[in-house]
Amino acid sequence: MATKTKKKTEVIDFTKPEKITKEHLEEVQKVVNGINRAQLDIGQMEVRKHSALHFIAERNDELVLIKDKFEKEYGTSDINLETGAITYGKENGEVNKED
Repeated sequence: MATKTKKKTEVIDFTKPEKITKEHLEEVQKVVNGINRAQLDIGQMEVRKHSALHFIAERNDELVLIKDKFEKEYGTSDINLETGAITYGKENGEVNKED
């Protein structure tokens, strides 16, 4: 006579969680908040960079006007910024006195 074996039935839970755990939520929020702060910092740096570039462009425009003034008054704009000494080119050894 054959022996009857009982089949064990395993209960499978087909329900899925509706939310992640509080710890997982806090973990992901911390990482995303860090990314958001870094992106905000980068945006603020870009604004400062943009302003600095405009400042430099304006100073360069002023420098061109000053160089033009020196060219008219001294015949050159080659000036030593520490001493104020004028360096004339070989072809122009004298100050341009057109006034």
